[in-house]
Amino acid sequence: MRWDHLADRAATATGPATLAGSAPTGSGPAGSTATAAGSTATGSTATAEGLFDADAVTTRTFDTPEFRGITFHEVRARSIVNRVPGASRMPFEWTVNPYRGCTHACVYCFARKTHSYLDLDTGIGFDSQIVVKVNAPQLLRAQLGSRRWQGAHIAMGTNVDCYQRAEGRYRLMPGILEALRDHANPFSILTKGTLILRDLELLRQAARVTEVGVSVSVGFTDTELWRTVEPGTPAPERRLDVVRALAGSGIGCGVLMAPVIPFLGDRPEQLRATVRAIAEAGATSVTPLVLHLRPGAREWFFDWLRQHHPGLVPRYERMYAAGAYAPTWYQRRITRQVHELAAEFGIGPHRRGDGTGRPEPAPVPLPDHHARVPDGPEQLTLL
Repeated sequence: MRWDHLADRAATATGPATLAGSAPTGSGPAGSTATAAGSTATGSTATAEGLFDADAVTTRTFDTPEFRGITFHEVRARSIVNRVPGASRMPFEWTVNPYRGCTHACVYCFARKTHSYLDLDTGIGFDSQIVVKVNAPQLLRAQLGSRRWQGAHIAMGTNVDCYQRAEGRYRLMPGILEALRDHANPFSILTKGTLILRDLELLRQAARVTEVGVSVSVGFTDTELWRTVEPGTPAPERRLDVVRALAGSGIGCGVLMAPVIPFLGDRPEQLRATVRAIAEAGATSVTPLVLHLRPGAREWFFDWLRQHHPGLVPRYERMYAAGAYAPTWYQRRITRQVHELAAEFGIGPHRRGDGTGRPEPAPVPLPDHHARVPDGPEQLTLL
């Protein structure tokens, strides 16, 4: 496996570093089998380049149904706060990603490509080979306490979900939230995971001392579509329960309506049902985002499409012939429809300041590589 700074910041890779193979070293937590770095079980050679030392890797599996077939690579990272490249025009400059790879297994996930930087497969490997930065809370606390740190906003969940299934076992987010709270550092979270409700009290505490933004991703409410395209995620209605619970606790929560999937989730009645459900859950805003197919995700999505909807393959080939994005006219149409529906149901798109004199909200977290666009019926796009 190749490890370098591009594991977190793809724009700055300078050379390969690999994760050691492992050999059995005994048992870890109950129901798990652990192996340590430095042997040849996986056939790779370790170096100390990159984000962690080669002797600080443990590969672990858990003999429980929810983690069957998943391998966790526990690493002691060297850094955890990552700078967003300036050209991205994101509404924040810094991110924290305690995990790499994601058991949500969304077939369209743009972050699949990042697994190739580690010499890992962007298909099944992305879904089942999860890197866990076990020292993330300690690293973050040290970073926030540094005299060089200026208290900038930190976004989480913008690459892979920080509340994916693994978080239930590794519990990295409580320590991360405690560090942010203790330093009154503003932050935002984007998630599809219901596990965020476990940390509701920590979110409340943090919101008393700093700006906290939470967004939940719900692109559609079609149950059959969800089962095939997002097989490892909580159902859309469960995610909307998260929005409802956060709103009921005084923590405003927006919804990133992403992705809107052409020909499968974009019929007017589907958009209406989704926006209505989002509004009824008490979301503060809705931000639509049309499916984009970056390299890595594109190949995996087309494989899924050939299996489940072969008749749509030619239409997708035409729609995405120019690259990762749907045509601008299509993106604008979807954005206009969603905004009109949002206004009808009493919510609106996210705005930086609303003219009421209330404090400006924390930036809406969007997936990495997305640009903010000016106010108006424009679709958020990847760079």
